[in-house]
Amino acid sequence: MAAVTTSHRSSPPVPPHPPLYSFGVPWPDHNEGLLYTDVVRSTDNATTLIEFYSSKYKNSAPLQGWLQRIRNRQITVDGAVVTDPCFALRDGAEVVYHRLPWKEPFAPYLLDVLYEDNDMVAINKPSGLQVLPGGLFQQRTVLMQLQWKEWNKVSCDCSKRQMTHETHPVPVHRLGRGTSGILLCAKTKLAKTRLSAYFANSTAFAGDDRCEMEPSKARRISKVYRALVAGVIERDEFVIKQPIGTMNYPGVAKGLYVASSSGKPALSKVQVLERDAQRNQAVVQVEIHSGRPHQIRIHLAFAGHPLIGDPLYDIGGQPKAFESQSSCDSAADDGGYQKPVQAVPGDCGYYLHAYQLFLYHPVTNERIEITASLPPILQTQEERDQENLQR
Repeated sequence: MAAVTTSHRSSPPVPPHPPLYSFGVPWPDHNEGLLYTDVVRSTDNATTLIEFYSSKYKNSAPLQGWLQRIRNRQITVDGAVVTDPCFALRDGAEVVYHRLPWKEPFAPYLLDVLYEDNDMVAINKPSGLQVLPGGLFQQRTVLMQLQWKEWNKVSCDCSKRQMTHETHPVPVHRLGRGTSGILLCAKTKLAKTRLSAYFANSTAFAGDDRCEMEPSKARRISKVYRALVAGVIERDEFVIKQPIGTMNYPGVAKGLYVASSSGKPALSKVQVLERDAQRNQAVVQVEIHSGRPHQIRIHLAFAGHPLIGDPLYDIGGQPKAFESQSSCDSAADDGGYQKPVQAVPGDCGYYLHAYQLFLYHPVTNERIEITASLPPILQTQEERDQENLQR
């Protein structure tokens, strides 16, 4: 028996859309730092500067870290630098923490444009690039590259249309930092509103059986992913309906998303494209009927087939073994906590690609299909053979 087998239900290969063009600016060595502004209220129960920061933002830095930041002239009160930790705060005072510039971790910067018109643009996001600012990545993001690029203005005489134009495109959904593939961005306020509603409505139908039975009536946008998973899956197709919720987890302030019976509804349709018995892995295609954070990683792990190389999620849709508290309480150079020893959601290593996007145009209502070229590791043998013939 051959080590690699293809599911008899696999779809014929879909030719990818060649990029229209590429853009991107190399990242500066250091970002510009950040400003965090607060207004002191009597409800904060803090009478001094150090009490305010060490109590309200204890997850950002330990007490010694906040003392370091204050003495390093990184805090202002009503516009004046204050270096005394015991400085008395009045109700209504404006306090600002100046986070110093830092060198962000490596991230790719070039972006391929797969589709563009006056209302929206679809890009092929590389793995390792974060979509929106967060954590260590405040500048090295898709959003920053969109802001740095000079975009053509909407060419329309209608003043109403011109008024809805954004200064730059903005993402209307997210992809994990380690996930590659199609990212849809809106160029106008109207497109942003309607596309965001498409995604919200699609997620709202996740707990409704009609979402599975009549997807075309329930959704105006559909996303299809490719993934490389552990194990040789016997079934050709199956549906995962495991709810997704959050749990406390070191280094993730708002909680880690995991498989949870008390979570929100989520639905993923999985199709096995190719099995590799020798490597004990399979290439699968996943259509998600909801957009919960890290849904595919969680759902496939819950089903017993976590993504190959995923540093975080294990069988059952739960994180791999971790300690209840961060095992590293020492402070980084800026006084904040060191990065947790445990894996966090933004860590890369897995193979997941947003492969296809089907949607109705937010203005013209035209049905649009966008396909992003696949990384070789997520191609089937049939697709590789076809690609070799075309060379």
